[in-house]
Amino acid sequence: MSIQKITTYVALALGVLGLIFQVLILRAGDDVIEMNSLAGNFSKVSPMIYLAIFILVVTVLITVASSLISLASDGAKLKKALISIAAFLFVVLISFLFSEGVETPMKDGEVLSATGSRLVGTGLRTFYILAIVAVGAMLFSGVKRFLK
Repeated sequence: MSIQKITTYVALALGVLGLIFQVLILRAGDDVIEMNSLAGNFSKVSPMIYLAIFILVVTVLITVASSLISLASDGAKLKKALISIAAFLFVVLISFLFSEGVETPMKDGEVLSATGSRLVGTGLRTFYILAIVAVGAMLFSGVKRFLK
């Protein structure tokens, strides 16, 4: 039996299981589910949530594994990926070096540490740099195509 057939049967089984959980939730009704949840009883909704988490985890694992296998099988792809990762880490390092941290009181009474503040600044600066690079690449591509 091929991998594609196994995948099809597993997807079908998970779909049927999700459909069964959906019917059970709909049969219970909103009021019953709300009353049970106020009492801390989530037995009607929990199976659907666990199924969704399971499907998400399996999908992520399969995607990461197939990506790594694809990268490992082609040296040129691996080199490009490593260069891209290094460039991203360089942008994060530059953002971190230009960020500063200050202890900041928050609305709930807690205090954001200086390190936490610096990490937030790093994330924002990284986003801004990557956004500028993306817009610049789109403009460059558009102008280059326009001139041809």
